[in-house]
Amino acid sequence: MSEHPSAGSIARYAAGDDLPADLLWAVEAHLETCQTCRLRLADVAPPQVTALTEAVWADLEPTGTPVRRRRGFARWATPSLLPWLAMTGSVVLAALFLDGLLAPGSVSSAVLLAAPIVPVLGVAAAWSRGMDPAYELVASTARAGLQLVLRRTVAVLVVVLPALLLGGWTAGASPAYWLLPCLGVTSVTLALGGVIGVRRAAVTTAATWAVLVIGPAAVFGGVPGVLSPGATPVWAAVLVGGAAAVFFRSAAYARL
Repeated sequence: MSEHPSAGSIARYAAGDDLPADLLWAVEAHLETCQTCRLRLADVAPPQVTALTEAVWADLEPTGTPVRRRRGFARWATPSLLPWLAMTGSVVLAALFLDGLLAPGSVSSAVLLAAPIVPVLGVAAAWSRGMDPAYELVASTARAGLQLVLRRTVAVLVVVLPALLLGGWTAGASPAYWLLPCLGVTSVTLALGGVIGVRRAAVTTAATWAVLVIGPAAVFGGVPGVLSPGATPVWAAVLVGGAAAVFFRSAAYARL
């Protein structure tokens, strides 16, 4: 319809009268592009239609206090912060409790053995759907790729590393033994997470460490070779290799 519809056609359209199909289509197509005719339609709309429109607009109007943007540490962590904080803290406390029960020298410090996978457990909890009620919403945002993975990992490390330092100092486990393995295992977890998902990778890494390191140390005692000072160059290479894998496969994290 190149010309404006007649006043009668707009009045019948507003009242909901039966119009011929071709005229109904022409009026609706014209109203989509003509502001003048939309104003004419509003003027002749029945009272019940006007009331309904005003009620809908009232519901759409923002009310109450505007929601403040999350700042600081809360923007880096999962919305359900406390559950995984409590979980990771309980692991450190449990390791300290075991150190108090075991006879000195009978087995490696439990804090030393558990330290490399404590951040991994935190990463797994931070990516658990059950602990994050906004999981699907967050995963659909534009920042849901590598940037979000690194943010949540840093949030875990910021909380866990001080707790491990305090626990290690109490149990006599020097950070020189576990700090670099801790970062190396975390980087391997993130690299594997680009293939199978961060949560699955964290669970797999933690289980592997428990079977290959914690289990033998609990049976035979002594400091495992992977936590000895001589393994430092190896862990440095693992850390660099894991970080490189994460960097070169950064696009994979957008599909998690």
